[in-house]
Amino acid sequence: MKVLPVLLICLFLDYTNANAQLSPPGLGDTHDAFWSAIGVQQKIDEKTTSMTYFGEGRISGAGSNDMMKEQSILVLNEEVYRAVNKNWKYSYALSYRRQDQYGNYSPYELEHLAKQLEFRVYGRLSNTTTVSRLKWKNTIRQEVRKFYTPDFDNPEDVMQLRTRLKTQVSLQLGSTNENRLTGSAEALFSISDETNAGWGSFGYKESRFCFYYSYAPKSLPVTFDVGYMNDLMGYGHDAADANYLAFDIILENPF
Repeated sequence: MKVLPVLLICLFLDYTNANAQLSPPGLGDTHDAFWSAIGVQQKIDEKTTSMTYFGEGRISGAGSNDMMKEQSILVLNEEVYRAVNKNWKYSYALSYRRQDQYGNYSPYELEHLAKQLEFRVYGRLSNTTTVSRLKWKNTIRQEVRKFYTPDFDNPEDVMQLRTRLKTQVSLQLGSTNENRLTGSAEALFSISDETNAGWGSFGYKESRFCFYYSYAPKSLPVTFDVGYMNDLMGYGHDAADANYLAFDIILENPF
């Protein structure tokens, strides 16, 4: 897949017009991937905003460069944001995910656990600094992830606690507030409870680097985002990475 290999930084997303992206989730061992999503952002009151989105991810798998080859994940996510003041914001969310699992060697067929279900609860706390057309945002996100097989038995990984640290820089282009570039980086740390081994140790797992272009025409209550993500999994000699192309649409205050 030919994509612009830009490694800028991918942090918490400020869900306001012309500054919203529904970034890809990690899709595991693959060479290339495509993520698409549609979201609805609804202002509840002066300080509170709801974001609901549905997303789909597809992957090439370990033996192909065709990013549309295999179905990977379906995501349904609901998050509520509340501003403490102009610099600080927190949120809480619930997410459901259904993901296909594939083998790592030819012919790359589905493994015995063909699908994995995940229920996720998480919260974020973010701080934003604004200088002219430039915004710098830092956030911490804490997740609790519970996994099931399709018949609601326990898979190999039963539960995971994960901490995500992100930093993001966004630049408004022009004076109309319709165009924006956003770069970001995120580090993920986690500890897992496995069926046979119990709880492991807390440690670094992966990094995600993103670059997005957002267009929010003043004539329409909608934001269009197109972006690239590099997912760097592991570190040292065991590191592997995947390239993602992403596209999403966010409808603003339809109700």
